[in-house]
Amino acid sequence: MISRRLIASRSPFQQIGRSPMAIRRSTNNTTTTTAKDAATKSETIAAKPSSTTTTAAEESTKSFAERNPFIFQLGVATAKTSAADIMVQVVVEKKKWNEIDLKRNGIFVVFGFAYLGGFQYWLMVNKFNKWFPTRARFATLTLGEKLKDTAGMIDALKMVAFDVFVHLPLIYFPCYYTCKEIVTGTSWNPLVWMKDGVTKYWNNKEEDCLAMIKLWGPSDCIQFSMPIHISMPFRHLVSFFWTAYVSFTRGGSNEEDNKLKRTLSVSGDSAKIEK
Repeated sequence: MISRRLIASRSPFQQIGRSPMAIRRSTNNTTTTTAKDAATKSETIAAKPSSTTTTAAEESTKSFAERNPFIFQLGVATAKTSAADIMVQVVVEKKKWNEIDLKRNGIFVVFGFAYLGGFQYWLMVNKFNKWFPTRARFATLTLGEKLKDTAGMIDALKMVAFDVFVHLPLIYFPCYYTCKEIVTGTSWNPLVWMKDGVTKYWNNKEEDCLAMIKLWGPSDCIQFSMPIHISMPFRHLVSFFWTAYVSFTRGGSNEEDNKLKRTLSVSGDSAKIEK
């Protein structure tokens, strides 16, 4: 009975085998450790920049061409195409500034904006990235690394072959000649534009395709190894000289066409030809 009373009279701290001082020390140590951990986490968060801040900083260091590749190359394509035709008219054909054929120059402005800046970007950036998956990675490699990357080189050669043997002869030239007929033609019928344009291309196909292969074959090998935001402006730069060639050889209308007058009906379905 006495031993039971002694046990019951002990304090809770004595019953669990620890003194009040030990309990206080343990509590203080736990509190101190928690505070240190919280301070460490706060310093880590403060030292580490947020992803939003990092992205904004990276964007601010990029050039306009890197941040807006489509808009940049669209402006280059349009301005370059117009400038090349004006250069040919003034320098090669010896025209005065007030004698520049604005209608002819309009062909190149429309074609440079819609086809070279619009369609070609869709084809050579959007579609080529899907058809040739190694392109983006291959473009970032050094020259030595490119020479060791067999898959990347094969895709680059495929892009060159597609451009030279499919895109330029089967899409580019028919579109250019059709666009020319829209501006300089005498009919309002779209089918006539296409027919006359393709017919003129077919008559010039050997000369045009030979010149195209000589220029675009080598330049494509360089273009398709460049980063995306540089490759299209580079193409437009090369295209300046190509546009000058096309403007000089194909820009004007035929003498026989200049001798014709067509009185078109309102619907454009019929025409009377007078010589």
